Amino acid sequence: MPELGFLSQSSSLPWMLGAAVLASLGAILVFAGLIALFGLHPLRFMTRTLLGLLLISLGLLEGTITVGIQGYRSLAREELAARIAVRPSGPQRFTATLRFPDGREATYPISGDEIYVDARILKWHALANLLGLNTAYELDRVGGRFRAIGQERSASRTLYALGKEKPLDLFDLRRRYTFLAPFLDVEYGSAAFVPVNEPAELELRVSTTGLLIREVGAAAKNR
Repeated sequence: MPELGFLSQSSSLPWMLGAAVLASLGAILVFAGLIALFGLHPLRFMTRTLLGLLLISLGLLEGTITVGIQGYRSLAREELAARIAVRPSGPQRFTATLRFPDGREATYPISGDEIYVDARILKWHALANLLGLNTAYELDRVGGRFRAIGQERSASRTLYALGKEKPLDLFDLRRRYTFLAPFLDVEYGSAAFVPVNEPAELELRVSTTGLLIREVGAAAKNR
């Protein structure tokens, strides 16, 4: 299964170190505040403790963002997310082979009239852009889609996960916690689907506005 990474271990290391430094400085200031309290210096206690708690909070926030965005790819313009080779194998059945830019590939047997792919997309406020965080995406699922609504409701669905399991997912965290709102402008899903009537080579492309599936020849003509 392909593993799509926005932050590699080497690129995320400075972020984690920064989070650790902020949290450590904050802990030192809180400890200094407690010493000031025992020394009967209430003003020093308040200022040092509040500043320490602020630094600890910033460190935790930076650490949460760093861990939560693992698996997402940075996106500044339209780019190729995968090449897809579809081959019919029977009535309303086909195989789809996804080849990713990192060279990995995976093949899925799919039921339906159309191939369906969706993704999670994160867009950031200008404040987060200044910190080096750009729009990011992660391919989420691939599967089949039936044209007829009745068949879509009753037929057996085929759906496969493309994203990797992670201890924290910023997409889910943003839905649950409003404290990320000053950084994360919007989080939403995007999906694309095209009919599969014959063997074809497709390109799955992603931009800041969402997913797009085109035939390879058509994509070349448009560029």
